[in-house]
Amino acid sequence: MKALVYHGAGEKRWEEVPDPTILAPTDAIVRIEATTICGTDLHILKGDVPAVTEGRILGHEGVGVITEVGGAVTDLAVGDRVIISCITSCGKCDFCTAGLASHCRAEEGASGIGWILGHLIDGTQAELVRIPFAETSLHRLPDGVSAETAVVLSDILPTGHEIGVQYGGVKAGDVVAVVGTGPVGLAAIMTAQLYGPSKIIAIDLDANRVEQSRLFGATHGVVAGAEDWRDQVLALTDGLGVDVAIEAVGVPATWGMALDIVRAGGHVANVGVHGAPVDFPIDRLWIQNLTITTGLVNADTARMLTRLVAEGRIDPAVFVSHRFALDAIEQAYDTFERAAETKALKVVLTA
Repeated sequence: MKALVYHGAGEKRWEEVPDPTILAPTDAIVRIEATTICGTDLHILKGDVPAVTEGRILGHEGVGVITEVGGAVTDLAVGDRVIISCITSCGKCDFCTAGLASHCRAEEGASGIGWILGHLIDGTQAELVRIPFAETSLHRLPDGVSAETAVVLSDILPTGHEIGVQYGGVKAGDVVAVVGTGPVGLAAIMTAQLYGPSKIIAIDLDANRVEQSRLFGATHGVVAGAEDWRDQVLALTDGLGVDVAIEAVGVPATWGMALDIVRAGGHVANVGVHGAPVDFPIDRLWIQNLTITTGLVNADTARMLTRLVAEGRIDPAVFVSHRFALDAIEQAYDTFERAAETKALKVVLTA
């Protein structure tokens, strides 16, 4: 088969590799119909994730058709169309049973992280992929939902929902600010609506992204480059600050912005993947009764979100900005890497 293979920092190639095979009775082999590129893949290519070794097939999102199952797989069958979770979960270890599949410790996840596809084992940017613990790491694609739409359910929609909205404790009537309107920030905006906030404020340096965020459910927008950006936010909150600030970029500046706009007793939900330390001015904020959360997605709400998509309650098709054939994946990476120029949100690759 063909796959996108990592060959060290800055190096990747679409090349011929051996087909995956069943290695454990709980495995399944999936033929990829659609996959996509995540910001985490760009971190890997920069050399920021040393656990990814040369020769690894990248990718942790996808939709496809099961072509083979191990002997212990009884709830899924050859021919089933499935959504691949970015989190591989055994469903039995202490962390999985505690609702922390992101820290699954079974077998290949024994390092204590459930994100193994395209990280510790070969991933989804390929014609075929092996999925361990298939029954708890795949779910069926409902009739009428396209592979292109469903691929967003692998990672970014559950991530924005769980780590942004749920960890942020969004509730009816809240004022929510999302700092950073890339794909995960937009996913937080889209799913925050499920909880009835009174306002959802999109904040970004890119005025076009701020405007586009209204398509995802933002009620207000603030361009972060404006000198009075904070005053604009506070004016929408009676001067008190937002109830929930969701940081969805992963750089010190946006972390600081989230702290600057949250009200006393509010929540700061960090979703961004940070590559450097940030400051926490506890001398100033200890008195503010804040709740700060961080996390890696567990993907345990993916099935619920899939039902909402199937019923037309939410429509993640708006995330897809660019489409490529799977064998044009290197061109797709170039487009995604230049998102500020190309206006890329999610690029979808189809076989």
